[in-house]
Amino acid sequence: MRGLTPEMLLQAYALGIFPMAESRDAQDLRWIDPRRRGILPLEAFHISRSLRRRILRRPFRITTDRDLPGVLEGCAGRDETWINPEIVRLTLALARAGHARSLEVWEGESLVGGVYGVTLGAAFFGESMFSRRTDASKIALAYLTHRLRAGGFTLFDTQFLTEHLASLGGIEISRAAYQERLAAALGQSADFDAVEGEPAPQEVVQCSSQTS
Repeated sequence: MRGLTPEMLLQAYALGIFPMAESRDAQDLRWIDPRRRGILPLEAFHISRSLRRRILRRPFRITTDRDLPGVLEGCAGRDETWINPEIVRLTLALARAGHARSLEVWEGESLVGGVYGVTLGAAFFGESMFSRRTDASKIALAYLTHRLRAGGFTLFDTQFLTEHLASLGGIEISRAAYQERLAAALGQSADFDAVEGEPAPQEVVQCSSQTS
């Protein structure tokens, strides 16, 4: 898929498919259309009591769109990754067009966690996240979910369902069910910037369901 443009990539997301590389050194990308799709229902995001206490202690500082390149680097900093230079190039191009967004978790001046994704209509396509401190990625998702709900998003696409996402309320649905939700989300508008600055921890935990 040489010569892929941000516009072509957005068209692919609107069709329900997304690109991945075989490895960080792969030259080409491949289109993925999972038979079973992972999503995180925004109204069913789970915060455990222990995570709730940790969020309320405010151990980290949260920003948005401050360091997307750093988040990309953190997400790709694994032994095995699907993020190659072409993915990075396209993501940064989407950011310049206002469609790729990031949420960062800071400990002092150190980036210790984060998540990034693509927005289109009222859909947020979660691409990847990383954590360099305990619970940093969970806290990133809690703040992201709060932001998406406040901004009127109706679909949080996680692509696949991992054990980590399932513990936070993620579920798996069929391709057909996903296409229905996607079509509905693309027909609506949402605002990633509806929340100004960093919300109070109390606001983040109050909008989420709590488990043991």
